[in-house]
Amino acid sequence: MHFWTKLNHKAIYVVVLLTLKLPLSYAQSQSAIQPATEQARGISYIWWSMFWVAVVVFVAVMLLLAWGLWRGKSKKPTQLSYLASRNLVIVAGIAVPLVTVICLVGGSLMLGRSLSASPPDNALEVRITGWMWWWQIEYLDENSNTIATTANELHVPINRPIQVYLESGDVIHSFWVPQLHGKTDLIPGRTNSSWFEVDVSGTFRGQCAEFCGLQHALMGFLVVSEPQAEFDAWLANQQAPAQPPENNQVLAGQRVFFEAGCHQCHTIRGTDAAGTAGPDLTHLASRQSIASVTRKNSRAHLGGWVADPNGIKPGAKMPMSQLDAKELSDLLDYLQSLH
Repeated sequence: MHFWTKLNHKAIYVVVLLTLKLPLSYAQSQSAIQPATEQARGISYIWWSMFWVAVVVFVAVMLLLAWGLWRGKSKKPTQLSYLASRNLVIVAGIAVPLVTVICLVGGSLMLGRSLSASPPDNALEVRITGWMWWWQIEYLDENSNTIATTANELHVPINRPIQVYLESGDVIHSFWVPQLHGKTDLIPGRTNSSWFEVDVSGTFRGQCAEFCGLQHALMGFLVVSEPQAEFDAWLANQQAPAQPPENNQVLAGQRVFFEAGCHQCHTIRGTDAAGTAGPDLTHLASRQSIASVTRKNSRAHLGGWVADPNGIKPGAKMPMSQLDAKELSDLLDYLQSLH
């Protein structure tokens, strides 16, 4: 008994340590049974239906098993009891499961049809491209032209349908926000689509749900739903180019950005930086997280990410920097000015 008590205490200790060290990617709720859209509620209804059917079946089987064991010991089998048992097997073992499966499959087919329905005409159009291992998010106008670009953080207005066009720039990924919708794959050379309408304000965590390489587990993103006025203000800010450096310290950081070659992979609109291999950094400081929702967007985490990306996400394609302490500090001043 003492051994098991010590083992349980150690297990609890390990769980607490892991919880304290969990990155931001696990801070938001990610549950399909806490829906925030009609589409997700339909999925939740099917899930709960299957759950309660399973509970009823389990309880019924256990009761029948207990009854059979008791009856087998207390009474000798007769022709009548044999017929009753046979009928019970036919009804409980064939008829009831068949009806249950038909109902569940029928409900799933109806749900699938509703999920694949076309969105209303006033939907906001967004194109999302999956890369190893981050998400490029482009907001489109009525002519499907890109008007704003960000990464790993999708802002949407509440009570308005969102049409999402999903593409991949390399391998198969899967777009999944459990509280908003089901999974939709991103396939190279093909555009898949999905849509949802969030009816509450909040922040919802999404995840790549198709194994896509070493950093698959840390390829997350956030969906931020907000009132229309707040969304309009956010989108207007995202459309604007980056503000020029406001002082010599920030200007020094901008020079470090170019001298270190960061512009070869990243874009900062309003400057000569036009790289496309990595996320657009024009308004980096306005985002809640960095590294595909692996860390909070703080100065300390940003410095650690710039200095040693593979120390945070082993296998990340961003190379380690060779900056000294002064250069890194100046660069962080510049990056944190990009609101």
